[in-house]
Parts: sequence; structure tokens; C-alpha cells
Amino acid sequence: MIKSKLEISYNSCSIDELTEEERLLVERAREATRNSFAPYSNFHVGAALMLKNGKVIIGANQENSAFPSGLCAERTAVFTAQANYPEQPIMMLAIAAADSNGLRSKPVSPCGACRQVILQMESRYHQQVEILLSGTKSILRFKSIKDLMPFSFVDDDLMPEQ
Repeated sequence: MIKSKLEISYNSCSIDELTEEERLLVERAREATRNSFAPYSNFHVGAALMLKNGKVIIGANQENSAFPSGLCAERTAVFTAQANYPEQPIMMLAIAAADSNGLRSKPVSPCGACRQVILQMESRYHQQVEILLSGTKSILRFKSIKDLMPFSFVDDDLMPEQ
């Protein structure tokens, strides 16, 4: 048996340490939490992404009484971007969450389905998507969704082995 170790790199910072573009996305993601429809979980998530052309697209989670017919904020934003700007790669994605007490102090991470969708965008455009997980006390910055999903399944995995 071979034992291996996996390490990832990320930065933890305050909003003041972000670039102007990053700060804008975090603010838009935080604002998008107000567009959430979450009467069942009361967990409001907002996402904001920036396309290569500079366009910002937001998304918010949408719950449905016919569970699991709802959709997460991240996929709402990604699918909106793809439907309207299919030629534009996603450069950066910020995520924020709020509950009945307001914006969460601790950053939240995307679910597995959202991670897979973001990974597909990186694979499709051969472009890393910077991920900003926003909490009011700190923001976590990842260079790629692969940092949150190191053993991933992508298009190349579907190809026959040589």
C-alpha cells in the first residue's frame, strides 16, 4: 500500500485585501442573497461571477416545495451566464450566504453538484475560475475549483484509454 498526502493552497483575507474586481464580486454575491427564495431552509445563498468580457452575472438559490426541484445560487449564475454569453469563459466566482441573523461570518463552500458544474466550465474553456468564499470575518480565495475538488471527473476521463 502506498500512502499519499494531498495539500491545497488558498488565501484567507479580509475584504480590504481584495482587488477592486474581487471586492465588487463579493459585494454582488452578498447582495444576491436577498434574491434568494429559501422558505424551507432559511439559508440564503448568493453568487456573482465575472465573465472574461467583464460582465457580472448574479444568481441566488431558489427552493421549491417539490424538493429537489430548486437550484443553488452557483448553478443559477453559471447557467444564466452560459445561456446568455456562451462564448465567454468565467474568470471569477464569489459566493456568500445569509440566514435569519444576516450575512454569515464563516464562508460557505459550494455543494458537490455546483463544484462539478464549475469544473465543467474550467474544462470547457481551458480557463481556471478563481473562487471567493465570502464570510463577514474572512474571505477564502482559491485559484481554481480543482482546489476544492482535487479528484475530479472531467471530459478527458470519458476518453478511451490508450
